[in-house]
Amino acid sequence: MAVVAKLIARMRAARWCNLCVVNLRFLIGFAFVPAALKKVLGQPFTDPTNHGPFHDFLHGFYATGGFYTFVGVMQLIAAVLLCTQRYATVGALVALPIISAITVFCWSTGVVFTSVIATLMALGTIGLLAWDWPKLRLVLARDDRTTDARVEPITPRIDMRLWERCGAAIITLYLGTALVRGGVYRPRGMEWSEPAFYVMPAVLLLPIATFLVDRRRVRRARSS
Repeated sequence: MAVVAKLIARMRAARWCNLCVVNLRFLIGFAFVPAALKKVLGQPFTDPTNHGPFHDFLHGFYATGGFYTFVGVMQLIAAVLLCTQRYATVGALVALPIISAITVFCWSTGVVFTSVIATLMALGTIGLLAWDWPKLRLVLARDDRTTDARVEPITPRIDMRLWERCGAAIITLYLGTALVRGGVYRPRGMEWSEPAFYVMPAVLLLPIATFLVDRRRVRRARSS
């Protein structure tokens, strides 16, 4: 474990690793949002005319009502927490059991493409928790040992407040679009005439713009 801790500490000292982590949080968190809103709004996740083990399970899942909504709420909570950056550790802890269950379900029903995506999300979430090992190690410490172990202070190599605002902008933009439309928008091709279609590119551009601003601030700080 000492080797792993040193490796994580070395990665935390690298600016590019910090940038990868904040954007991985955005990616996993935002991936939860459309599916979460479907459940929260009480909309079926799949077309009622589709059948097979995968779709039949989802039909039954939708029919549960309250449980269907509850899962959506938890997915939305995980997404928001991940995108805040400040509470991303809690978000990853909430997201892991959800994405793990989805991954096992997808592989069990033979939907390969969705299974691969879910597996990558699960591995990414595990990676996020590994990144936060300095915080989590006390949770896993033995209760019968009286130690004065404390979490080492972490100095981010990026402007975390800036990235927190980016996460808030991503969530606000997508939820605002869903609110205006009165439902979830999921593009089915190049729908140039649909205003909501341009929300997805805007969401992708927000981290890029944040990165450029962050890099400019770092350069100014170094030059001064």
